[in-house]
Amino acid sequence: MLAIFEEAALAAGRIILEIYARGCPVETKADMTPVTEADVEAEAAILRIVSTKLPGIPVIAEEQVAAGIETDISGGRFLLIDPLDGTREFISRNGEFTVNIALIENGVPVAGIVYAPVLKVAYCGGPDGAMKLILDDDQTVLQRLPITVRSALQPPVAVASRSHQDQDTAAFLQKLAPGGCRHIGSSLKFGLLAEGVADAYPRYSRTMEWDTAAGDAVLRAAGGMTETEDGQPLLYGKRGQPGMADFANPAFFAWGKR
Repeated sequence: MLAIFEEAALAAGRIILEIYARGCPVETKADMTPVTEADVEAEAAILRIVSTKLPGIPVIAEEQVAAGIETDISGGRFLLIDPLDGTREFISRNGEFTVNIALIENGVPVAGIVYAPVLKVAYCGGPDGAMKLILDDDQTVLQRLPITVRSALQPPVAVASRSHQDQDTAAFLQKLAPGGCRHIGSSLKFGLLAEGVADAYPRYSRTMEWDTAAGDAVLRAAGGMTETEDGQPLLYGKRGQPGMADFANPAFFAWGKR
């Protein structure tokens, strides 16, 4: 399955890079988040591949949900797809955006890939562990490096959102007193935890499940965990939440080795 995820992510990445090079208009969705041609075309490419090679597995994909298309996930096994996580980073052209594909089983992210086309790096993880992929300009994988979380430094090193900073996160970081904090876009923050170069990622501002599932799967495969404020593992497939949209995440904290 991870090989199929990799194929789909690379196909989406090729489309994203082509649009990134020539530029495209930016529109605003009903939830006031930006969307571009790259989001839509990359999702279509992923769906073509997974529908052919993983038939029968329901899919929850960001742009389909925005269009009012949701599939039945009551069986507990489904895919979560964000074709372009970090659209704001895509628009600002800093390269810190990713393609995210994850498999969820009974609320748990058990396999996933996070691919950053501009940075030529991908993180993938599943039951057999996690790996970092190094790619060349042609999107050929040059290296597959096993990765794992590290024992937390004292003081720990934190990562936080580049585009979604808020007072709650600032307060948490002040209490954590990290030895450093790197602000970076998209699911790359999970990758940095998974490969053992950071220790903590607090997130209070809103995220959706497709934003986090793939990175969370990689982190868990590398030995880390993502928890809610009450210390419970973050779960997926959340619908009918009082005061929250379907598939919205609460505040969470991603950790390397505690």
